[in-house]
Amino acid sequence: MNSANPASPRSTPQPGGPRSSRKHTPKVNTQGLYQRAIKDAFVKLNPKQMSKNPVMFLVWVGTIITFLVTIEPNLFGSTQGQNPRVFNGLITLILFSTVVFANFAEAVAEGRGKAQADALRSTKSDTIARKILPDGATAEVSSTTLHQGDQVKVIAGDIIPADGEVIAGVASVDESAITGESAPVLKETGSDVASSVTGGTRIISDELTIRITSDPGKGFIDRMIALVEGAERAKTPNEIALTVLLAVLTLVFLFVIATLSPIANYVNSPVSVAVLIALLVALIPTSIGGLLSAIGIACMDRVSQFNVIATSGRAVEVCGDVNTLVLDKTGTITLGNRLAEEFIPVNGHSMEDIANVALAASVFDDTPEGKSIVRLAEKLGASVDFDRTGAEGIEFSAKTRMSGTNLPNGREVRKGAVDAIKGFVAIA
Repeated sequence: MNSANPASPRSTPQPGGPRSSRKHTPKVNTQGLYQRAIKDAFVKLNPKQMSKNPVMFLVWVGTIITFLVTIEPNLFGSTQGQNPRVFNGLITLILFSTVVFANFAEAVAEGRGKAQADALRSTKSDTIARKILPDGATAEVSSTTLHQGDQVKVIAGDIIPADGEVIAGVASVDESAITGESAPVLKETGSDVASSVTGGTRIISDELTIRITSDPGKGFIDRMIALVEGAERAKTPNEIALTVLLAVLTLVFLFVIATLSPIANYVNSPVSVAVLIALLVALIPTSIGGLLSAIGIACMDRVSQFNVIATSGRAVEVCGDVNTLVLDKTGTITLGNRLAEEFIPVNGHSMEDIANVALAASVFDDTPEGKSIVRLAEKLGASVDFDRTGAEGIEFSAKTRMSGTNLPNGREVRKGAVDAIKGFVAIA
């Protein structure tokens, strides 16, 4: 009997009501993100960092100048008005708030990328490995201490500690954390693809002996961490072009304001430096320059809510132009929860016969597939007609590709892959 039934269409979320009620949570831990961003917003007032954004650097210089004329209103000549210090102080406060807000937006973007990297880093550092010693014994060590050439042993339920290749054993490995594919992958020796394993994946059956092929800090997860940590500062081509455009517009308006003061003095209507700076900030594209990082925040936050790690701003930018998405792995978009829906009797057997046999073969199977077979069999009227205490449950193995039950009367009931069942029957 073959229990490898395809995933039911009913188990796939429909595009109707259930989708609207589904909630997405960020993959990363953002606790304390905004507190750190507030601190970094003031740290970024360093002129070396401010000079990277020409628009905001000009606003920052204007803030310093208005602050000086707030302290000494006559610093650049006599001023008019009854309370020049109050007026200049208000302008200084507004300009300073603008600069700090732009720095805060950039700090949040950087903090979110660091949080994603920390999430990956914690997964890697918390792994414990069974290292095989020269005398053949095993010792539990941290995965961060493993080096290329070391050998480790992993059993069902363990997380593979580092990138490596299988040198002994056959097992099923859950690589969904790395590839998104929910179906387990068979790993064995003798093949470049089937023998290679990735750190952070989980072994779900049998056991493997693995030779480590990467030194600490050079594995797959380490490369992913490096991409995530450096992604938020890599400007996209459109962002670079926009920055150049903003710089040109800023330079044009700077020349306009520079020529405005001599003209005003010529007509005997002088304008204070604080007013000229306020006019300059109002004319230049301050909002766009300050919110460039905020746009990146919205993109990174949007994809992280769907548990997607964006390794570059360019990738997110290109996604905005995508109209059709083609995926080559069904496990990426399905639940991978296979459920039995129907028994099909063959060779003259009745539905009652196959229901009883299916129940006997799955009574010790705790997987979702096995439980669904038990529910379907019981729904069709089948019941356990043997003593469970005297029966022996046979767990699924990647080598045999079967599971089942050894009954007290000596009968053996199996379910699994078609060719595996054929071979088992032929031997029996």
